[in-house]
Amino acid sequence: MPAGMKPLEKFLKKQTNALTRAGGFGEKATGTGASRRRASLSRVVPFFRETSPESGPAREVFSPETEEAPCWPSATADIRSPSLSSDEQSSEASLDTNWTPLPADTPENLALALLDSVAGKRYANCTEILLDDFMLTHPIFLAPDKFQQVLLQQFSSEGKQGEGWPGWDGAERKLAVLTVAFRYLDTYRDLLQEEGDRSNTFPKELYLCAVDELNRFPELVEDVLKLQRWTEILHSPAEEDKESRKKQVRPLFRHFRRIDACLQPREAFRGSDEIFCRVYTPDHSYVTIRSRLSCRVGEILALVKEKLQYSEDQPTQPANLILVAVTSSGEKAVFRPSDEAVFTTLGVNTHLFACEPAELESLIPLPEEIHWTPGDSKLHDMSAEEVANQLVVFDWELFSCVHEVEFVCYVFHGEQARWRPLNLELILQRCSEVQHWVATEILQCQSLPKRIQLLRKFIKIAALCKQQQDLLSFLALVLGLDNPAVSRLRLTWEGLPGKFRKQFQQFESIADPSRNHKSYRDLLASLRAPLIPFTPLLLKDLTFLHESCKTFHGELVNFEKMHKVAEMVRSIRRYRSSQLAMEAEPSPSHLQTKAYVRQLQVIDNQNLLFEMSSKLEPKDM
Repeated sequence: MPAGMKPLEKFLKKQTNALTRAGGFGEKATGTGASRRRASLSRVVPFFRETSPESGPAREVFSPETEEAPCWPSATADIRSPSLSSDEQSSEASLDTNWTPLPADTPENLALALLDSVAGKRYANCTEILLDDFMLTHPIFLAPDKFQQVLLQQFSSEGKQGEGWPGWDGAERKLAVLTVAFRYLDTYRDLLQEEGDRSNTFPKELYLCAVDELNRFPELVEDVLKLQRWTEILHSPAEEDKESRKKQVRPLFRHFRRIDACLQPREAFRGSDEIFCRVYTPDHSYVTIRSRLSCRVGEILALVKEKLQYSEDQPTQPANLILVAVTSSGEKAVFRPSDEAVFTTLGVNTHLFACEPAELESLIPLPEEIHWTPGDSKLHDMSAEEVANQLVVFDWELFSCVHEVEFVCYVFHGEQARWRPLNLELILQRCSEVQHWVATEILQCQSLPKRIQLLRKFIKIAALCKQQQDLLSFLALVLGLDNPAVSRLRLTWEGLPGKFRKQFQQFESIADPSRNHKSYRDLLASLRAPLIPFTPLLLKDLTFLHESCKTFHGELVNFEKMHKVAEMVRSIRRYRSSQLAMEAEPSPSHLQTKAYVRQLQVIDNQNLLFEMSSKLEPKDM
């Protein structure tokens, strides 16, 4: 085992307990795993909270004891992870020192100040930044419905002295409202389309108001036509697309996949998409239901009851069913009937069980999750280049599906989010899956020479992923090789050529969490789009910002915090600012490798992995 592995064992143990346990499952968990995970990132990425001994506590923008007016931080305020010194900040999080923040105020007044700056261009070249900041972050402090009402009211306002924005005439006011409205619709288009009729009233109401004003303000004609188009777009998104998605049963990962669909390019998931799902009973029989991705747990249970009613194995109709997620290690989390969109929150080998409350304690994982079969890996017959290419392509598809607003919803809204971070949860699941894939393939291999070959191949795949700027799979592979069950295989690591050991030590230094992941951040800063970042670290940064800075002080909004959040979201936009292009021609085994990479078979039970490791190389060897 390379000397550099030891310091990362603690890091990996924290990571293993976090990313692989969807929703923070625990033996005594009584709440909803999905809800807890959405409510706080602390259960997803606590391993990123490593700090150096000399680091201080996280800064609070507000002191809860003070009764004075809040002191709003400057544009260069020191809001960052405690172990990161000033010369180590990521260039992606750097701020424009010429940016002028909106003054501290109530949510509604901030919306008016934004309209004021757009109408009068009070902040000149900073108006675009202000507008983007507000669009990306306003759901944190001003509900979308309320924001829509503010825009409608201000469009209809006559601008009398003391109301609205004194000093601007009617045309400027109305054009500013329309400018902001179009930006809002453009930013949230996909999410608003998903809501259907719920979101259609705003553009339609604004359109009717604008039509009434055309006689007085003919300069609005182009914007009125644009509003009409927006009304049509949101009211009836392409009917063919709608019907097509209804007919499709979308594949997730291991739980509900369909072989004929896994080779298709990934598309962003919507709550209305339908999936097939197996729901197990305590005796490990199961029913297959077809369900909307966003449906409530109560609806899932109703479908299960309906299926069980016609099952010959179920002579009596169950009276009171609960839905439980059971991990491969036997941990359980009970969902509430009101919980929504629970499918994407499940761990790699976590399955849904329906049972009566009295049967909860008797639930155990499926037999195939407890036992393992030794055997040679299919990887031996695949080239490292082809596997790396397929990993990169799949990661890019997953990352491209994540709406930038999902990052904000995941961290700031929890289970109260208006829009569920379905696609973001899937990419986190993928990160965990790749890590356990590495350990599974190596530990299932009984032959020492073949294990050494696999070790070399995984290091080569990691190098190729790094070269193609896929930092998600790159770090997942490195962390997988650092799994304690793998790193303890002394004979296997000693058989690795020195060149590969040295290369892996370099990779470990990039994964080193010390000094707030300085090595990784330096690497990230040196790359240009397109690239795939290590998504959990993005969420860690957002979480730290959220927890170290208060959003409100009384009724006043910390808009400086909103600017910093928007800066982080804009970094995601930059990573995807150009399209990833794969130049390699597909080999004859292309489809086989592609199917393999998109349907990884993994063991995520750390106790089982240690058992496998000990059988390969007992302690006394």
